[in-house]
Amino acid sequence: MARQGVVVLKFFLNVSKEEQRRRFLSRIEEPEKNWKFSATDVAERRHWDEYQTAYEKAIRATASPEAPWIVVPADNKWFTRLVVAGTLAMALGELDLQYPKVGPEALARLQAARKELE
Repeated sequence: MARQGVVVLKFFLNVSKEEQRRRFLSRIEEPEKNWKFSATDVAERRHWDEYQTAYEKAIRATASPEAPWIVVPADNKWFTRLVVAGTLAMALGELDLQYPKVGPEALARLQAARKELE
């Protein structure tokens, strides 16, 4: 995709083990968040170190200058959103986007439409 001119940005939202624990407890304790929790989450958490190793390997194996991974600290949601939004804004700014140019024939049709509408 990147070779075809598509801008590819991949974000890895890195939540710490302690923050994950806090979020799981919040999902258990707050009835409106119960739907977010699965008992399998706790079972999978026992494999934290293996997951971290797998994430690191996957990121290293799939990152490239054309399609980088942006690893974002995700313990604070406001900060995570700020980093992602800032990265997207910078990437969009680098595209040098322009409105399409209107040719002489299209300009003439616009002027004719204006006269008809006035």
